[in-house]
Amino acid sequence: MVGAAQDPRTDIERRLTDLGVALPAPPTPLGVYVEAVQSGSLLILTGMLPVVRGQPQFVGRLGGMLTVEEGYEATRTACLNGLAVAKQALSSLNKVVRVVKLGVYIATEGDFHEHPRVADGASELLLAAFGSDKLPPRIVLGVASIPLGMAVEVELVFETEL
Repeated sequence: MVGAAQDPRTDIERRLTDLGVALPAPPTPLGVYVEAVQSGSLLILTGMLPVVRGQPQFVGRLGGMLTVEEGYEATRTACLNGLAVAKQALSSLNKVVRVVKLGVYIATEGDFHEHPRVADGASELLLAAFGSDKLPPRIVLGVASIPLGMAVEVELVFETEL
């Protein structure tokens, strides 16, 4: 219905504010690429890193220098950056129809096995923002290295209103 008030249950930005979650300024590329591309109804983001005000955070490997709790926070920080980029690209997170994909890549020591707990830093943020009906499938992988030595990288794909 045109002109109808936004249902507060679907007002994603208000939900985040009510939860005390402030989106950071969108990060800028650390190389020659763009942060987001809209293709039809899909908004595809570049890998999001745990960068705060242009500075790498959470440098090191999980199961080595970093704890599971630090990994969780790193993943949440990277996902917040993704939400900031999505808002910049769409002008409003309320244009997100659903989260189509979440990929979490974790720099780990070889004997690390707590990947799901680390990835929950992104999944729980997305759940809080969008609700369970928009929660995506996810893939979580341990990798040898991530740019700038950071601990995690988050991949997001959103379906958006056309």
